[in-house]
Amino acid sequence: MDTEADDYLTIGQAATRLGLATSALRFYEERGLIVSTRTSGGQRRYARDVLRRVSFVRAAQQVGLPLREIKESLQQLPPERAPTVEEWEAFADSWRPRLAEQIRLLEGIRDRLGKCIGCGCQSLDSCSIFNPDDMAANDGPGARFLVRTEE
Repeated sequence: MDTEADDYLTIGQAATRLGLATSALRFYEERGLIVSTRTSGGQRRYARDVLRRVSFVRAAQQVGLPLREIKESLQQLPPERAPTVEEWEAFADSWRPRLAEQIRLLEGIRDRLGKCIGCGCQSLDSCSIFNPDDMAANDGPGARFLVRTEE
């Protein structure tokens, strides 16, 4: 294998390095989150920066970000080369406020969850703590109290 070929990974090599199935890489590629080149025989080859990009995609998915939004964010980074440390840092800075808000929401859920589970009323319809007289019905369907952030 020549030096240029050493700069690229097969789909199997990339999947092994990332701990994913090859189908996950094909899925990410179909969604436009990563790109590959093809050999003359049609086999996929990935530049090594795909490892960092896929790791980012997986982390973003774990915090609940939709693929559409992840793709929009990745489009801010150069597609033809690995991003520099400065480019990654600027990118990370743009997401910090959103992640801080998600952390705040999750902490609120965590802090109120025990009150609801431990009360024994079995229904927010009759909950005298969070929903006396089913007042939440006025706000529409769905969970209203576990995601509320103001106290």
